[in-house]
Amino acid sequence: MNLFSGIEFANKGFLWLLIIIPLMIGWNIWRKNKLQGSLRMSAVKGFSSVKKSKYTSLRHSGIVLRILAFIALILALARPQSAFSWQNSTTEGIDIIIATDISGSMLAEDLKPNRLEAGKQIVIDFIKDRPEDRIGLVIFSGESFTQCPLTIDHDVLINLFAEINNGMIEDGTAIGMGLATAVNRLKESDAKSKVVILLTDGSNTTGSIPPLTAAEIAKQMNVRVYTVGVGTKGYAPYPVKTPFGTEYQQVPVTIDEGVLKNIAKLTGGQYFRATNNATLKKIYQQIDQLEKAKIAVTQYHKKTERFVPFLLIALGLLMLEFLLRNTIFKGALT
Repeated sequence: MNLFSGIEFANKGFLWLLIIIPLMIGWNIWRKNKLQGSLRMSAVKGFSSVKKSKYTSLRHSGIVLRILAFIALILALARPQSAFSWQNSTTEGIDIIIATDISGSMLAEDLKPNRLEAGKQIVIDFIKDRPEDRIGLVIFSGESFTQCPLTIDHDVLINLFAEINNGMIEDGTAIGMGLATAVNRLKESDAKSKVVILLTDGSNTTGSIPPLTAAEIAKQMNVRVYTVGVGTKGYAPYPVKTPFGTEYQQVPVTIDEGVLKNIAKLTGGQYFRATNNATLKKIYQQIDQLEKAKIAVTQYHKKTERFVPFLLIALGLLMLEFLLRNTIFKGALT
């Protein structure tokens, strides 16, 4: 284990004591020179046969061990701490209304198993990834209806979302009504960030409120609208029930991209086009990331004291120096 991995010192002032180390080394050199005696000899030939002790090279180990112990003790006094940190995401208060088209054309099978079911599963995954947000559900076709008001109880929301089907309300495509209902659900919201995700596969064909009028209302209420046009380019297979079973007709894809782009631009959102399951999933992932950028992140630290290893090292070195000084190097100048 690396003792210095992620280390912070609580008492950094003690680290100034490390400047004593050079003084200790200098004092030790001066002391040895001071105590070193001299002897004049007419010849040293007689000493050439004297066998050197195998411990000669270790004669300075005492001071080295004491210095290392002193360093470890200083580090222990400085209180090294390991700082484990994590991010706790605290929302600014993001309220999201998902407004989804459930008109008959959403049964087209250019997305699998069809546009409506593909959108439901992908949106459910989106909801699961945002556990701290209040999310609501509006459905629209020939008229609009609030399936679920803003809630933090996402289990209830997901169950209600899973239950939506074509035919629950009169057929048609009232984009303006769907958006207006979604915006109205955010009217009482005091959230710092208010968002509508509007998904449709057609153009506005009915309803008393034009889409751009609803977008103006959203703008006045500081509601950001992400619009999603779902459907392939050109024609899409549409199931038709006949006396002989289900047959498929190729029907034109008529997404009013101009209106959807204007809604998004007017409200500060973005427009996306989903031509298959993969792109629709990627769109919700993009929206998820865009809205997570609106989240304030608080950094937390959990600190663990790690001075004990340094203290043990200091004690171990001092004990080793004491044993060597009183055994192998007893009587030697160290």
